[in-house]
Amino acid sequence: MGKVTGFLEIEREEPRYEPASDRIRHFGEFTIPLSEGRVVDQAARCMDCGIPFCHGDTGCPVNNQIPDWNDLVYHGNWEDAARNLHSTNNFPEFTGRICPAPCEEACTLNLEDVPVAIKTVEQAIADRAIRAGWIKPQINPDKTGKSVGIIGSGPAGMAAAQQLARAGHDVHLYEREPKAGGLMRYGIPDFKMEKEHIDFRVTQMEAEGVTFHYGVNVGVTTPLAELQAKHDAVLMCGGSEKPRDVDAEGTDLAGVHFAMPFLVQQNRRLGGEDVSGQAQLTAAGKHVVVVGGGDTASDCVGTSFRQGAIAVTQLDVRPMPPELENKLTNWPNWAVKMRTSSSQAEGAIREFAAGTMKIIGNAKGQVTGVECARVDRKRQPIPGSEFIIKADLVLLAIGFASPVKEGMLTELGADLDKRGNLFADTISYKTTVPKVYAAGDMRRGQSLVVWAIREGRQAARSIDFDLMGKTNLPR
Repeated sequence: MGKVTGFLEIEREEPRYEPASDRIRHFGEFTIPLSEGRVVDQAARCMDCGIPFCHGDTGCPVNNQIPDWNDLVYHGNWEDAARNLHSTNNFPEFTGRICPAPCEEACTLNLEDVPVAIKTVEQAIADRAIRAGWIKPQINPDKTGKSVGIIGSGPAGMAAAQQLARAGHDVHLYEREPKAGGLMRYGIPDFKMEKEHIDFRVTQMEAEGVTFHYGVNVGVTTPLAELQAKHDAVLMCGGSEKPRDVDAEGTDLAGVHFAMPFLVQQNRRLGGEDVSGQAQLTAAGKHVVVVGGGDTASDCVGTSFRQGAIAVTQLDVRPMPPELENKLTNWPNWAVKMRTSSSQAEGAIREFAAGTMKIIGNAKGQVTGVECARVDRKRQPIPGSEFIIKADLVLLAIGFASPVKEGMLTELGADLDKRGNLFADTISYKTTVPKVYAAGDMRRGQSLVVWAIREGRQAARSIDFDLMGKTNLPR
């Protein structure tokens, strides 16, 4: 905890944003950090609440010891706070930027709608630790002689690789793309997290002994069997990439795209990769309709504005949520309530209870609009409620159904769960094929970065135990 009476004396404060009119002119991060003193004040608000739900599974999947590092920050012990934070989270500068902060939902002060600004303090600790040079490679001089291959360098793969390298194993991380990071690099826009943060961790991990292999598409350009033969264990962290489709006519029209190709291409541009050979997906000068109400849809909204869209409309099939939840029935769980992302606040038109009935095009096969209808609680269209929204570009962002089966999953031949994800339990993380493990979205289904880090860490512990008969790695 922080100051005993801090929550009574100090109001909740979060970092401010650059004005929308300014930030849509660039793709960089636009959060204006709080000063050190104001961060300390926010840490001081952490109260002696008895049962801190913020760092249990309900509030924090990686079980960050939030009251502890809040107290350390309040007392000026920033380096100890950084050490504590990194004991449970390999990459707090990632989660401090892109985690939706279920810990704040679970904070006792959220019963009064003024939770401790946990995410703000977390990012401040992580950023300060990097600037001060406290984050150094942790090199294990005692090598085990065991080799582990990890497929996919998203947050699950990176977390597992770092943990296993620190345990002394020879770790090889195989990535299909030219750079590491998975969806953190290629899906999440720079305005939410600039990619220098990923590059910093890659450099650290390389110094710790992790070998990155880029441009390796396991199951396509490189047989999975080759990795199985080469390594003592293989961990599959390939993500959940098969998009859910909109069950509506017209998705084959020109100008209709899934969200990820749109976001990935923009991130490649910003990352200096050559996209000149691809059909250029841009919202410049267009009326854009984004189908979907989640984070990916919001990222499409923000990217469209920065590319120069004339107007952006976001369609959400869910009804408009209440402004505030009923604390007595929801807390400390994540609540359904009205939330406005920074991208939506930049000028998006939001349509709730809006079902996509049909995507309309002209004689040349180019999209011209989206036919919608209001839907009831069962998401069935209400007769007579139809309306049409003009569209030159339609982005489908309604989530991901499962991992891609073609390629390494087909070659592996392991059991899948009922949702089509690679089956593995959350104790051993073993698949039904010997020496092959799974973690992250490929096992769990689409989820948060913080859950991926948790699963990568836990899978690393299981692998280390199986290889060595014992382990000191934390879950």
